[in-house]
Amino acid sequence: MDVRQTIDAFEQWFRTFVLSEWTFYQVGIIAVGYVAASFLASRTEPALDSKARRIKGNPDLLRVIIAFMRRLKWLFLAVWLWLANVVLTQNTWPSQRWLVSTALTLTAAWFLISVLTKIIRNPTLSRTVAIVSWSYVALYALRLDGPVLSALDGLAVNLGAVRLSFLLVLKAVVLAIALIWVAVLLGNVLSHWVQRSGDLSPSIKVLISKFIKIGLIMIAGAIALSATGIDLTALTVFSGAVGVGIGFGLQKVVSNFISGIIILLDKSIKPGDTITLGDTFGSIRDLRSRFVSVITRDGKEYLIPNEDFISQQVVNWSFSSDYVRIDVDFGTAYDSDPHEVARIAIATASTVDRVANNYKAPVCWLTCFGASSLDFRLRFWISDPANGLTNVRGEVLMALWDAFKEAGVSIPFPHREIIMRTPVEIKQSRQD
Repeated sequence: MDVRQTIDAFEQWFRTFVLSEWTFYQVGIIAVGYVAASFLASRTEPALDSKARRIKGNPDLLRVIIAFMRRLKWLFLAVWLWLANVVLTQNTWPSQRWLVSTALTLTAAWFLISVLTKIIRNPTLSRTVAIVSWSYVALYALRLDGPVLSALDGLAVNLGAVRLSFLLVLKAVVLAIALIWVAVLLGNVLSHWVQRSGDLSPSIKVLISKFIKIGLIMIAGAIALSATGIDLTALTVFSGAVGVGIGFGLQKVVSNFISGIIILLDKSIKPGDTITLGDTFGSIRDLRSRFVSVITRDGKEYLIPNEDFISQQVVNWSFSSDYVRIDVDFGTAYDSDPHEVARIAIATASTVDRVANNYKAPVCWLTCFGASSLDFRLRFWISDPANGLTNVRGEVLMALWDAFKEAGVSIPFPHREIIMRTPVEIKQSRQD
């Protein structure tokens, strides 16, 4: 077909479909539907939106429902176009309803795609995926997908026996991203289900969740490669060299990953434990595949590599029990009765709220006859080390100060005596 014949065919299509009176009828049907759908959406959206925001505990579901509520206009328009298409199908020829059918496909596709992509938390990525997906549907609906795909398949390069086209790479990337995204979404749903189980320990819950996510991602990658038809045997040497290089570069990553699995298996730490590692004291917030999140008392969140919990000494304050013993040292003057001091100290410590009197009662021992004081050690137990140690020591010391002051027990301070071996005569000079 030459250029003249192509132009004549286009003119014939333009007169038949575009300039037809049925085309104007269809435009009117679409316009009326759009106005009616906008009006209905403005009336129903506020009430449904306020009810949807009452959903708690599942932000992904809430985000999808809110997106659904805010796109009711397109849903109402799709329903209107579907009804119009049903009526036109029974009473007209396909050439007299093509615009309504195309508009129905594009509207329904945009509604579904724009709602489902709201599961993606990144707004830019969500918008990009929605536009790309809807563009492909538009090409398919307009029957332009064939020429576009043929053009992309023509952009190819030969790697030995393998023909690698731009279309093949694009399909592999899109399919892999879509399947991995679905795998991650399904993994999060299953992970939430596992976390709600009351029969499993926290570390086992984390371990099962990680295995589920990793397994689903690996299955998604394998399905994507199999579906695109890429023959990896032809790229064995290249992939082997790349694998060796990646292996050397990811030694620490693999080490931390394996260390994380060991930590979960031996249950040495779990979310909620209070730990000390080096100079870091805090509670474990989360166990990740590469690091452990530890929140300190001052609000800082340390991301400590899993390998450090294997190779360094870790103090787990709540490994087998939440109860922790705390020592408070103090001294009193020599003229005080040590029996009375011990009794006052025990009674005072028992009045502090965080002291676990129901577990073990506080004790107080005379430990040393010091240079200036009788030295005592007060011992008591707490059940919430995650709430801090310094603050409870401070509360006990303040209570001891008040109790000793009321009982007349003095807390001494060092005294120094100077002995002169030879007499010293002090004369006062008098000035006229």
